[in-house]
Amino acid sequence: MAANTGGRRARLRQATLAEIHGAVRTLLVERGAAAVTINAVARQVGMSGPALYHYYASHDELVGAVTADFFRELAAAMEEARDAHADAPAGSRILAACRAMRAWAIAHPAEFGWVFASPISPLNRQSDSPRHQAGQRFEQVLLDLTVELWQTRPFPVPDLADLPASLREQLTAYSASIEGRLPPGAAHVFLTCWTRLYGLLCMEVLHQLDFAYTDVEPVFEECLSGIADVLALDRADRPTA
Repeated sequence: MAANTGGRRARLRQATLAEIHGAVRTLLVERGAAAVTINAVARQVGMSGPALYHYYASHDELVGAVTADFFRELAAAMEEARDAHADAPAGSRILAACRAMRAWAIAHPAEFGWVFASPISPLNRQSDSPRHQAGQRFEQVLLDLTVELWQTRPFPVPDLADLPASLREQLTAYSASIEGRLPPGAAHVFLTCWTRLYGLLCMEVLHQLDFAYTDVEPVFEECLSGIADVLALDRADRPTA
């Protein structure tokens, strides 16, 4: 009987957590990030602010948990696109995952902005936080594919001696943090491609390109073509959208 009671309580708690996360998303999408306060979320789910603290100890903890949801959702979309081309070369799967990332971003601009254009609190920078762990799953999608490409068809990398000393040190540290799966030069190429993609997506989702473009897809495809050039992908490995 005690086990059944515990299981029921766990299910009820999970249902309440899902309702809380849904309320956060509704407030975010309909009213913006500033509207996501403990009291506003509590009102949405029919409880008091103090009652919500039984589920999350702080606003930062709540933000981290919901951000983790968004990271997992985005990573799943990218993984699905990758796996839909399971027999294709790594380069083709990289481009498919990038396109899936953009599709998710433009379909969920509020969530994308919440994840990528908001400050990260010290709590959510901790390696054991749900946000950090879900973010690592997202990071691994493109990192794993780039490692696979590097191992099977190495792409050109810069001479580290030509890079500023500070950059060399940071690339060496990053390479060590991923257990040397990409050497510093290859890590530089990977991070350069990532920041180029990320920067364009942020500008599109945050409407920073509206002054010039009404349709950013060709610009995005041009960006992907540039990334494909940097990664030395064969033309046959560059399927169009």
